[in-house]
Amino acid sequence: MTRTPTRSPGFALGALALVPLAFLAVFFVLPVGGMLARGFWPDGALDLSGVPEVLGRSRTLRVLWFTLWSSAAGTVLTLVLGLPVAFALYRLRFQGRGVLRALVVMPFVLPTVVVGVMFRSLLSSGGPLGFLGLGGTWVPILLAFVFFNLAVVVRTVGGMWEGLDRRAEESAATLGATPWQVWRTVTLPALAPAVVSAATLVFLFCSTAFGVVLTLGGLRYGTVETEIYLLTTQFLDLQGAAVLSVLQLVAVVAMLTVAARTRAGREQSLTRVGARAAARRPRRGDIPALVVVGVVVGLVLLPVGTLVVRSLRRGGAWTLANYRALGDPEATPALRVSVGEAVENSLRTAVDATVLAMVLGVVVALVVSRRPRGARSRRAVSVVDGAFMLPLGISAVTVGFGFLITLDRPPLDLRTSPVLVPIAQAMVALPLVVRTLAPVLRSVDPRQREAAAALGAGPWRAAWTTEAPVLARPLLAATGFAFAVSLGEFGATSFLARPDRPTVPVVIYQLISRPGAEHLGMALAASVVLAVLTVVVMGVVERLRVGSVGTF
Repeated sequence: MTRTPTRSPGFALGALALVPLAFLAVFFVLPVGGMLARGFWPDGALDLSGVPEVLGRSRTLRVLWFTLWSSAAGTVLTLVLGLPVAFALYRLRFQGRGVLRALVVMPFVLPTVVVGVMFRSLLSSGGPLGFLGLGGTWVPILLAFVFFNLAVVVRTVGGMWEGLDRRAEESAATLGATPWQVWRTVTLPALAPAVVSAATLVFLFCSTAFGVVLTLGGLRYGTVETEIYLLTTQFLDLQGAAVLSVLQLVAVVAMLTVAARTRAGREQSLTRVGARAAARRPRRGDIPALVVVGVVVGLVLLPVGTLVVRSLRRGGAWTLANYRALGDPEATPALRVSVGEAVENSLRTAVDATVLAMVLGVVVALVVSRRPRGARSRRAVSVVDGAFMLPLGISAVTVGFGFLITLDRPPLDLRTSPVLVPIAQAMVALPLVVRTLAPVLRSVDPRQREAAAALGAGPWRAAWTTEAPVLARPLLAATGFAFAVSLGEFGATSFLARPDRPTVPVVIYQLISRPGAEHLGMALAASVVLAVLTVVVMGVVERLRVGSVGTF
């Protein structure tokens, strides 16, 4: 009996991709386009006369220069500290290594506002390092960049380093090469794609940082991201904000292009590595790397410990008053609701955003992980993949303000609707979901689906049989990432959150912007609560994650 050929699910997947593409068009392209239109088409006609004026301002040049050099310095310092830590945590075996891995990852998932509050507490006049006089300078911003992004280097480079075949290094050593020559001629070339990819991402995260710079920079230090925020909210200079948004988009797209190419190079090199070698015991020559690990542990624990300790003090005495005030709606006239209610709002909004990001992210990951035979189909898949990385390349402030000025008339009059916040948060989390799931799906050998089909399974059954087993744990991990990112999102939410339904990051920023020890104490306590929630979620994620590289 001849089996009737069954249509491939490729057409159905292509049709299904229209749903997330429509979502991207309505809730990203339309708001960003509306924001840019207000800046470049103020009276219905293209007006670029203000572009030279905006780029020629001394303040704009100062912001661009600070963004460039601080991001470059943050990237270099993160690499200098991150590479030895990656070696120690992924090539050496010692007690407590798993705890240290989790500790290094923790800062990356903390909300940026919380990180800013941590370093503000650490280096302010009343903090443990206040005697250094660094409060109000650029140093806290640079330290916060390193604190936040170390996990990118350690996880990306360390995961690949762990999988490298050591036989090439051993052969070079046998032929008389010194340890430095082995590192320079064998190890570093093998790790180069991962190092370049990690450096690109760190530079991207530094240059687009918002909450950290807004909290620590004040009026003296600002990046392009915070300048867009100030131009939009304080000066209503939409043309200036539009010019900087386009400039930022062009720069970040270039970064993402470099990252995509190096990611492809890394995937190629992974096909040449051998079986994962067992970690070895530390030797005398590994002492410098272990010393750097100790420095990094101090960099992580000191601001975290300072935050916790200062949240438990008020008026020079130990007390839980700051935490008790979180549940009191009348604790401060600065807020319409208690911080406890804001926690509930954050959790509810993060759940909604996570569900939305996961549904769309799974569809996009399925589409971009396919390997079509035709050149046109491959280009289409590449375009879809790049399109859903665009939210990483535009200011969340631009997106948030764009929501307000474009989604203000039927049939999409959503300005006062609470759904805008989870939609904006889902847009931020969506690229991370896709980047977590797509590499796992790409790792499935297409011949497995072909073998299942040869045994009589239909195309959908074959895909489910071969992909579902490897997708289960990454799917749960991606859910945790989306939830943690949504919980701490601040850029777009600062525009969209209603006064009677604020999220915790918005409340923390409102509190630290008010004078008085009571407001600062409540901000510290709220930061601890938000940090604990985020770390608990990511603790579960760390157990579920597949030990693969490239998920950042």
